[in-house]
Amino acid sequence: MSNFLESVNQNFDKAAKHTGLNKGLLEQIKVCNSVYQMRFPVKVGKEYKVIEAYRAQHSHHRLPTKGGIRFSQKVNQDEVVALATLMTYKCAIVDVPFGGAKGGVMISARDFTEKELENITRRYTMELIRKNFIGPGTDVPAPDYGTGSREMAWILDTYLTMKGGDIDAAACVTGKPVHQYGIQGRTEATGRGVFYALKEACSYEDDMKELKLTAGLKGKTMAVQGLGNVGYYTATISQKEGGVKIIAVAEYEGAIYSENGIDIEKLMKYRKKKGSIMGFPGTKKMKSRKDVLTVDCDILVPAALENQITKDNMKKVKAKIIAEAANGPLTATASEYLLKKGTMILPDMYCNAGGVTVSYFEWLKNLSHMRFGRMEKRFDQAKYGNMVDLVERLTGKTIGKKERQLITSGADEIDLVRSGLEETMITAYKEIRGIMKRKKSITDLRTAAFVSAINKISSDYLSLGIWP
Repeated sequence: MSNFLESVNQNFDKAAKHTGLNKGLLEQIKVCNSVYQMRFPVKVGKEYKVIEAYRAQHSHHRLPTKGGIRFSQKVNQDEVVALATLMTYKCAIVDVPFGGAKGGVMISARDFTEKELENITRRYTMELIRKNFIGPGTDVPAPDYGTGSREMAWILDTYLTMKGGDIDAAACVTGKPVHQYGIQGRTEATGRGVFYALKEACSYEDDMKELKLTAGLKGKTMAVQGLGNVGYYTATISQKEGGVKIIAVAEYEGAIYSENGIDIEKLMKYRKKKGSIMGFPGTKKMKSRKDVLTVDCDILVPAALENQITKDNMKKVKAKIIAEAANGPLTATASEYLLKKGTMILPDMYCNAGGVTVSYFEWLKNLSHMRFGRMEKRFDQAKYGNMVDLVERLTGKTIGKKERQLITSGADEIDLVRSGLEETMITAYKEIRGIMKRKKSITDLRTAAFVSAINKISSDYLSLGIWP
């Protein structure tokens, strides 16, 4: 059993003690229901390569099951099961009506051409279709490490080829390009969700006092490990909308530091031009990529892979708040140590739930066959315009052109998606924090989040009549 899966199950067991639920019911919630392991041949160059891949469906208390597909050389069954398990709890925490699932293809995307990756993705999709492991009401994949909207478009096209008569076929996968049945705001969703989680957590003055910090995000220092999709959007949105100062960044090629702050947009342009973040003007090179985890800062955002903070480096971590943007970046041992030290840890199953939340919005859009905002935007615009006119008539004063535009503009799809995501993250945090404050025996947000998820899932099983 991998350390990652062990950590997930240890956290589950720790929280289960606080629920008072039947042992058999707890076991059903904990175990993974289905795992499909496959091997298939794909032509690479002039030769054929056998690809190993997986799809795990952890829980069917809600359908469809939902979870990303990752392309990584490190993919194995235990990792996929652990990620599927986290997805179940994640969906429950943010009240998204899915069971958890996850897929993995054991390849490094860097080793293949675009055409070869397309062949692998399409063949993997065919295997899922054969075993009924994909479908709008069955199992809905999404992007994950090593995949993106391009791969999701290939999956959709393959599914449409085989299931062309299904009117809801577009809902078989989320994270698609916007022009291919996707949704505005999906690309930034996970990173923006991390930002909203941090914003809400830092808004409680009492909690911040315990950490010897002021309330709010403005002026807080942040270190980010990983500038992929999640890390990039977390960093840039925190910087632009939260007033956070990014002082350290780590990527595949190394890590950099600047006490004066690093402009993420400029850094990304530099990296695109030079092929590396190293040497970015005004920064110092750090000895190791992992040194970013031990930088003296207010907020640490591990946005790379699992098991980054372990017993080997946990004593060097100085951050007061850790936002788990990646899945499982802290081992159970490291988490336990840092909690005793007084560190606030925003758990992955809550913190990075922005992706599945907006995936849910995309799924709903595909099932409704209509863009969000299409019906109401102009109506709202006219209504707000009439209200402004009324205020002007009653007061005898004129509202400026810019102010009028700001007040009367109706909501676009991106506005509604961001609003829905922020509402989801705020509501979920209040619920988790409320559990922690009410139950004196629960002293950390992760355990409170697990208790929240377990209670919701158990309620589903009990309502279904499976348990007496």
